[in-house]
Amino acid sequence: MHENDIARVIVDAAFRVHRALGPGLLESVYHRVFAYELSKRGLKVLSEVPIPIQYDNITFEEGFRADLIVEDKVIVELKSVAQLKPVHKKQLLTYLRLADKRLGLLINFNEALIKHGIVRVVNRLPE
Repeated sequence: MHENDIARVIVDAAFRVHRALGPGLLESVYHRVFAYELSKRGLKVLSEVPIPIQYDNITFEEGFRADLIVEDKVIVELKSVAQLKPVHKKQLLTYLRLADKRLGLLINFNEALIKHGIVRVVNRLPE
């Protein structure tokens, strides 16, 4: 399955979870329910995945933790904040580069309309 096909399923799942739960819950609640919803749709979902980083010829085995990696292709970063900041998008782009992935979705469940809380971030993804 191509990254864009996976992203369509992820976005649809985000709409379903947001419609059922609404905004205002803790990120950990959305994380658990969203991972379940993706798995229910037949996608392979890894949660809190440690991603190593290299610095000064040293590998740090846990440079950061990706919220979700779907089908080993798409990183999903979940938020439940009043407003996404530009740094959130920059962080996801850095995660994509370090994990050698081409597509990421930043999803803020604290929006009144979930469509305003979904940001697509690409790293060398051909159209």
